[in-house]
Amino acid sequence: MSSIHPDVQAALDAARDLRHRIAEMREKIDNIRARRPSPSGAVIPEVDAMGKLTDLYLAPGTAARLTGPELVAEIMAAIRESTADAARQYQSVMETPVEGTEPVATAPGQSG
Repeated sequence: MSSIHPDVQAALDAARDLRHRIAEMREKIDNIRARRPSPSGAVIPEVDAMGKLTDLYLAPGTAARLTGPELVAEIMAAIRESTADAARQYQSVMETPVEGTEPVATAPGQSG
């Protein structure tokens, strides 16, 4: 019966640990949701970590009270704020070291 060389076993263990850390990080990223209201508070979008619009709330009467351009401005302002918040949350996840690791670098040549 052949045994695994200690260096090979260490590499396999490190790979397993890395897979688990990646799965934990992916789960945190998948759970990111940002909901920032528009300037009037009448519009609240929900945006995920990738900036994708996942939901949109309009307060009752908002569409009737605002003109088309005003409604568009409210929606776009709220989406921009929510997207920026989701990006901050994402960056926080990427910069928070998982136990036993170093932070992930934000860009090539930068330290994390």
